Amino acid sequence: MVDHRLAESFRTIGEEYDRRRPSFPAATADEIVPAPVRTILDLGAGTGKFTALLTALAERVIAVEPSRAMLDVLRRRLPEVEALDGSAERIPVPDASVEVVTVAQAFHWFDREVASAEIRRVLTADGVLGLVWNHSDPSCSWDRACTRVAHPALSGGLSGDDVTKELLPGFPPPRFTQVSWRETITRADYVARWLTVSSFLAADDDVRAGMVARVERILDEDPETAGRDAFELPQVTDVYVYRAV
Repeated sequence: MVDHRLAESFRTIGEEYDRRRPSFPAATADEIVPAPVRTILDLGAGTGKFTALLTALAERVIAVEPSRAMLDVLRRRLPEVEALDGSAERIPVPDASVEVVTVAQAFHWFDREVASAEIRRVLTADGVLGLVWNHSDPSCSWDRACTRVAHPALSGGLSGDDVTKELLPGFPPPRFTQVSWRETITRADYVARWLTVSSFLAADDDVRAGMVARVERILDEDPETAGRDAFELPQVTDVYVYRAV
């Protein structure tokens, strides 16, 4: 069940989301689109974090996003992309008009049944759907502990597990790949990144302050981060590739 209160929390942020959130390794886009195609649709595109990886893989890239604040950033960053106001439940493109649909860090916000039908509608007969999530590396205890502050119900951190454990309507089982990667991040930027996460955005001021304090405490106490202004953050990106049938 989608928590619409949390989903709506992204409506008003754009610049801060773009500045703080990580990108995705190029290998994740290559897993979905191994050879150039004519048209790719990036659904729930946000500020274009994943969209930017697609521009070299298609003649035409369309980005669909319901947040005006995020679309404004995407249009400025990627003027070559056709950016449209829309949602996964009402995709503003014709039937059978795209070879590939991608969804990065967003499918868990969609109405599963309706979105799957809409994606199937806009894909060509042999089209491909790629779902992508960044999440904590299991080896990084401090990042997983901070993730539990934001997502206490997700013991393994945010991933596609809950979304993909059952088949998507209209699609066969996916091909699954994981890409491991690392980024160097300052402590200040790491803490600020959590302030762009839905549970932090939707919390009232006192609750949010308490969540930030818990993250700060984890960083103060973990031997890999204590007393350090910057650190290496390992991450894992899950990629699920579905082929329409």
